[in-house]
Amino acid sequence: MDEETGKHGGVGQQRGGTAETLEIGGSIGTSLKALYRSLEQEPVPELFLNLLEKLDEAEAAAKVPSKGGVPL
Repeated sequence: MDEETGKHGGVGQQRGGTAETLEIGGSIGTSLKALYRSLEQEPVPELFLNLLEKLDEAEAAAKVPSKGGVPL
């Protein structure tokens, strides 16, 4: 173990962390949670809803049994 840095081996393998590092990580986590909550409240764009509807229609059409390209 490197006495000065407290690292075991290579880069990114530090155990624990300084109070500053932990505080930054907590701050990032809090910010990401707040962003996610705000995105949950936004309405789904109409274009996206239309695309989902077309996908549902295409899936339903693909499930219709057919013979020679003509639905039965």
